[in-house]
Amino acid sequence: MNNGTWQWDKRGWHISDDGATYVVTRCLPAKWDIFAETRLPDMGRRRLAHAVRQDLWRMLQRLRGYAPIVSVTRAGQGVHLRAGGSVAGSVPPGAQAQIAAMLADPDRRAAWQRAAGHR
Repeated sequence: MNNGTWQWDKRGWHISDDGATYVVTRCLPAKWDIFAETRLPDMGRRRLAHAVRQDLWRMLQRLRGYAPIVSVTRAGQGVHLRAGGSVAGSVPPGAQAQIAAMLADPDRRAAWQRAAGHR
């Protein structure tokens, strides 16, 4: 994860942006107990991170002690996205595969592109 300084936004999220990597998390220190990664075309890092975070939270909010983390890094002509989070307690089997399936879903990827495309 990047070593940028953390800021607290008024909606309850910790944000770090070092110019290349944008990270949004609910809790500090940010800990990756579960995660999946993907590459996407170039788009707005902040808008993409929040769009993915919303879908991630909708999917895993019933997971006890779950706190989401999304990291978006510029990589060549696109972005590298890592989504997951920390879990207080044991990680249920299949949780990481759920995140990977969400990141690979073409409908969600298209929605993120619409939400975060450069304007």
